[in-house]
Amino acid sequence: MQLVLATNNNDKIKEIKALLDDLPVTVLTRDDFLEFINVEETGTTLEENAILKARAIFDLTGLPSLADDSGLAVDALDGEPGVYSSRYAGENVTYADNNQLLLVKLRGVAEDNRTARFSCVMAICWTAEDIETVEGEVEGLIAEEIAGGEGFGYDPVFVYPPTGQRFSEMTLEEKNAVSHRGHALQKIREVIINRTNRTRG
Repeated sequence: MQLVLATNNNDKIKEIKALLDDLPVTVLTRDDFLEFINVEETGTTLEENAILKARAIFDLTGLPSLADDSGLAVDALDGEPGVYSSRYAGENVTYADNNQLLLVKLRGVAEDNRTARFSCVMAICWTAEDIETVEGEVEGLIAEEIAGGEGFGYDPVFVYPPTGQRFSEMTLEEKNAVSHRGHALQKIREVIINRTNRTRG
């Protein structure tokens, strides 16, 4: 079985492939195609965006496609940036731009009130009518400054309370073991395994 990762984000490709490479599927990325598209995220929820992306890449390639959409919800900001996490500071911005805006908005907010959660919805489009979704979530706190050299997105400001580390201070393996995307990937692994078993049967 071949499975296409429906993303142009190299950081996401790295994290997802790390947890799927041992499965009985051939994981394909944008580099395996002459043509690949950047799907506009017009949905109002993470699930809608994940399905949009998975279906678009299935339509393009004709192969089962896996997409995710992730968001950070900060309680003190009434759930911002949420579904707009990747473009919080505007279109075509950097990770640093988004982090800086978030820290400015939280300036003066006490540590106990800087609670937040990362959510990730993954969708596999097997056919135009056959789409499965799973969700992963992790609770944390928003730090007062940027630190750490690993990860991407809001990892430099997201603190995982059980270890006191930012996601940007964890190895890829450590982060995948506890992160929202890691939790979703563990569930999607089961979806893929069940599907491959049914196909063989």
